[in-house]
Amino acid sequence: MGDLPSVGIRLLDARLTGWGFPRWGSEAAAGLDLHACLDETLDLAPDSAATLIPAGFSVLIRDPAWCGLVFPRSGRGHRDGLILGNGTGVIDADYEGPLMISAWNRSRQPLRIEPGERIAQLVFTRIARPVLSVLDGPDGPGSARGEGGFGSSGR
Repeated sequence: MGDLPSVGIRLLDARLTGWGFPRWGSEAAAGLDLHACLDETLDLAPDSAATLIPAGFSVLIRDPAWCGLVFPRSGRGHRDGLILGNGTGVIDADYEGPLMISAWNRSRQPLRIEPGERIAQLVFTRIARPVLSVLDGPDGPGSARGEGGFGSSGR
């Protein structure tokens, strides 16, 4: 399995353990299920501004070679239009505050989120921080692909 980090979980909402947290949806699932730690049902209007929903815990990654990525759950995103207002959430190794889920209803129908419902997933991944070199001048040797801009490689 390689060198896996030891990641701490600090529970901030006691209801999480009753909802089965922490768990992956299956033996081979990449994402750790994230629950909506709401006190009451939340109705998201169609195409309204994103709402921050507490996940009920803090994650302590602490290893700068790793980060956490928050994604929508596939079924709710595709079928119901529940996606993240920020696209993908990034949890840096040194962030230890409460995890929040930026929920956005991109559908044309109202969307209901119940307390405890699994609405997102957290994926842990390695990151690379390459050594960057600042080059002199605005121009330099380019590539054939760099000349055409967006969409230049075709469909």
